[in-house]
Amino acid sequence: MQNSRLAQKRPAEEASRSSAALAAIRSSIETKERVARECLDDIVEMAHIMTMALQKGRKVVFFGNGGSAADAQHISAELVGKFKRMRPALRASALTTNTSVLTAIGNDIGFDEIFSRQVQATLEPDDVAVCISTTGRSQNVIRGVQEARKIGAKTIALTGSGGGQLASLCDHEVVVPSDDVQRIQECHIMIGHIVCELIEDMIGETGSWKGRLD
Repeated sequence: MQNSRLAQKRPAEEASRSSAALAAIRSSIETKERVARECLDDIVEMAHIMTMALQKGRKVVFFGNGGSAADAQHISAELVGKFKRMRPALRASALTTNTSVLTAIGNDIGFDEIFSRQVQATLEPDDVAVCISTTGRSQNVIRGVQEARKIGAKTIALTGSGGGQLASLCDHEVVVPSDDVQRIQECHIMIGHIVCELIEDMIGETGSWKGRLD
């Protein structure tokens, strides 16, 4: 008798899960449509800033926490390897990968400085720092931006939730129009892929590979 009741209950539970999944998909689509309406020019400008730096032999670094750290590594990997076309490697890296550096700074100096210290060690004037935070309020990301600006690097915020302090500090920002962390993260990697494609297109059009791109 108990098995029969469970069998009757299962279709209703499955229908509820399907509805929840469909609602999540629709929410993701709606957020991406808002990005297309509201952020298109900002995305193109982000790609332009990065392309100009890379063509001059400068480097681009990415950093963020949690899912944003994963995005930093993902996007930098597309640039060092390739996205859609075979071409010379681009000078990109993520400041989220060296566990010895991250834990040493976090333990000996403080977690808020895990990116700023690496920025001090690696960035030079006219390099680009892409700073990723869904809220724009992560203090270690903000400290990294502040240090990058002191050096004379260009700074780009990839954020959401109105941009927070991060957007106001950076030279350029792309702010996903949502307060939902999951939707913002989904849009961030989409934007990262679009930027990689645009960079490859722009550099391919000019044929301008300088510095370590030769």
